[in-house]
Formats: sequence, structure tokens, C-alpha cells
Amino acid sequence: MSKSKIFLYLCLSFISGILLNSLVKIPRLIWLGILILSIILISVWWKRSKKVVVFGFCLLILVSGIVRHGFVFGSPSPKILGEGLPNTIFEGLVIKEPEIRTNQVKLVVKNEKIGRVLVTTELYPKYEYGDELEIEGQLKIPIIFDDFNYQKYLAKDGIYRVMYYPEIKLVAKNQGSKIYQLIFRFKNQLRENIYQTLPSPQNAILGAIFLGDQQKVSGELKEKFNLTGTQHIMAISGMNMVIMAEILLFLALGFGLWRGQAFYFVLISLVLYILMIGAPASAVRAGLMSGLLLLAQKVGRLNSADRAVIFAAVIMLAVNPLLLRFDIGFQLSFMAVLGIIKLKPILDEKTENWPNPLKLKDVLTMTLAAQLGVLPLLIFHFGQLSLISPLANLLIVPFLPIIMLSGLVLSLVGLIWLPLAKIIAWPVWLLLTYIIKITDLLSSVPLAAYEFNKVSWLILAGYYLVLAIIVWRIKSRERIL
Repeated sequence: MSKSKIFLYLCLSFISGILLNSLVKIPRLIWLGILILSIILISVWWKRSKKVVVFGFCLLILVSGIVRHGFVFGSPSPKILGEGLPNTIFEGLVIKEPEIRTNQVKLVVKNEKIGRVLVTTELYPKYEYGDELEIEGQLKIPIIFDDFNYQKYLAKDGIYRVMYYPEIKLVAKNQGSKIYQLIFRFKNQLRENIYQTLPSPQNAILGAIFLGDQQKVSGELKEKFNLTGTQHIMAISGMNMVIMAEILLFLALGFGLWRGQAFYFVLISLVLYILMIGAPASAVRAGLMSGLLLLAQKVGRLNSADRAVIFAAVIMLAVNPLLLRFDIGFQLSFMAVLGIIKLKPILDEKTENWPNPLKLKDVLTMTLAAQLGVLPLLIFHFGQLSLISPLANLLIVPFLPIIMLSGLVLSLVGLIWLPLAKIIAWPVWLLLTYIIKITDLLSSVPLAAYEFNKVSWLILAGYYLVLAIIVWRIKSRERIL
């Protein structure tokens, strides 16, 4: 048994421990029993059987995952000054970019004694990152719904209290990090340029694709993207990042760059893009996973890329084990990238004799591999399976890099001279209109999507188990041949 395989088993054991305790709280007596068993196996079989010793260490790491998750998940919300009183007055700093909804705004405000509070307030007056606010209202513990633990969902971001429509007074501006203030101001200016140079709904679609900003995308349009399985183009996810990176790599090679130069070009482009959109945690995680995949391709170790991605997930989960259960973006990014690593080579081999004009077959196999990786998660979270997704993605995804690059040029030119940006906006408008029309057409096809009732996590586990067995059998057959 190789060291890399042992390392993989240990990483998977840690993730499994967190997953098990996320789904079914493991009693202390059981994990103590597993711990004792692991110590016995390691001690007794140390010089007799390497496989038994490895199994013992896997059990030990499994317990560490259970304990790590239990330590965070089982921790009660901290007692907060002013909790339970009709009104609490405190000063706090807006530490994240405000999340603007249709009729409300959500602010993450930090106070030294209280910690982070999620404040829901009116659309106006507008507040921004770095504002120091005086807030008066009732601090509440987040509600735990029958089918959703909102309390732990917020806890993954260090938020333990919420406040609804309090009295707010602006105390001071520009109190946050100067670097983040510059980044957010730059992002807001890019956003304004997009909204001023393009009509609706094209401006909303570009804002979502380019900046991950879905606030102006209508509910009807979102539903059409869901029906066609193309909702990922409006999210900063690992799946989207990998697809974008691979297409950028193809374009860079097409323009004559060597593979090493193309790798650095794509990597720098991803880093600059993540910084430009404000470096949200979801984008950083997605960028890290796609960057690891690119690195594996560069050094010719694509077969080992899964270990790098899984190890990255272990580090993230060790820091914040609640991500695995309560962060949909983490789940989708992780499984999409793993799907591309494990399934794309198989799909490429099965479609080896297919025509591949402009690398469209590669786009299709990559998208299909990612979709197979996230399929049960999409059904589990959204209760819907898009049957027309492969066709929709084939018709839309190849244009994403062009749209994003055009959006960047459009936004930057708008900083210098808005009339010129409006001229440049015409071809961008044409591409965005094409995407909207394709989505309209395919979403209206009968049986474009199939809706499910509530899906059990056991079905998810069964799907991934069957998929893993299929991949293993195919790989085993290849090794024999």
C-alpha cells in the first residue's frame, strides 16, 4: 500500500467522521469504543500487518473528525450581554459587503463584546462595508426550523445572534480595512458600469456571471436557469471556476503560449478575479480547488489531483467543520471538482471518436462530469433534476469566457469614458440575449425538468457509493488491460 493511498484513506476518514456526526450525532460511548478499538489494533498489529495498522489509524482519524465536529456543533451559543432584554443598544462595524435582497438588506455587524450579529433592515438608507453603526433593537437567537438548522447555518460564519429592523444611526464611515474598502468600491463601480451600459435583464445576467451578484436577476429568470441546469453560471462555484479555467487555458494555448505560461496566466487571472469581486469565502474556496486541479495538470499528475483537493477540504473542515453540512457552495464546489477529476477522463475515453470542433466535446464532457458529481446534491437541496441540462450547457458554457472578458473590458472602459463603454456593450448584449433566448426556449420544453419530493441523505450516500464502484471497476479494468 503506497504512502499516497494511505494519506488518501486518512483524509477520507476525517471527512467521514465529520459527515457521520453531521447526519447522526454519534454518542460518546460509541466513539470512545471506536477509539479504544483503534488503539488496540495499532498496538497489537504494529509489526504484524500493515493493512490492519492503517485501518486502526483510519478509525483513530475517524474519531478525531467526530470529536472535532461535536466540539463545534455541540457548543452552545455564547451568552451575550443584553440577550433577552426588549432592547439592546450597541455600536458595531459592518464587516462584510451588504447582501441586498428584493425588499431588505442583511448586514453582518461586529461588536467586540457581542460578536457578529446578522441585522436585517430596510433598503434605505444604504450602508456599506466599514460603516460604524449604533443599533437599537432586540437580540434574538436564530430560529431552528423543522427541516433546517438556521442557527448552525449562521454559526458556520461565526454569527450567533440576529436582529430584525432595529433603529440604526450612522456613527462613522471608512472604519474597516483600507484594502477591502478599495476592493469593494472598485467592485461597486464595476457593478454600476454594468447596470448603466446594458438594459435589463442583460445587465442583471452579466452582473451575476461576472460578479456573482444575483440581486437584480428576477425570480422568473432564476427559475428558467434552474429548469435548464445552468444556474451554476450565476454562482462563484468550484464547478464554474474549473470550467472557466479550462476554457481560458485552451484560449491561452490557442494564442501560442506554452503550457507553463498558460498555467500562470490562468492562475493569475483567477487570483485577480477573486480579489476584484471582494474575495468572498466561497470564491476563495472555489479558486483554491480549481487552482489545485490546474497545478496537477501542469505537473502531469492529474491522477493525484483528487488527493490534493481532498486534503484542501480536510484543512477547511478542520478549521470549520460546519461547512460540510451547512455550506451548499462548499458541497457543490468540492463534488464538482472531484467529478471532473474522476469522471472526465472516463467520458473523454468513451467519446474519443466523437468530432471535437473548437473543443466543444471537451466542454461537454467536463460539464457532464461536474453535473454527475453534484447531481444528487442539486436534487437534495433544490428538489429538481434538469433533463435538458447537457444540451443547455453545451450551448451556453463555451461563451462564458468571452462574456466574462467582455464584461471586464466593458466595466473598465466605463471607468474612463461611459459613452465608449456603451458602444462596446453591443456585442456583450448580443451574447447575453443569446443566453436568455436559449434558456427561454429550453425551459419551455415539456419535461425539461423533473421535480422530486424530499430526498433522504441515504439516497445521496447510495448514489455516490454506486458511482465510486463504477469508477473503480472501470479503472481496475484499465489497469488489467
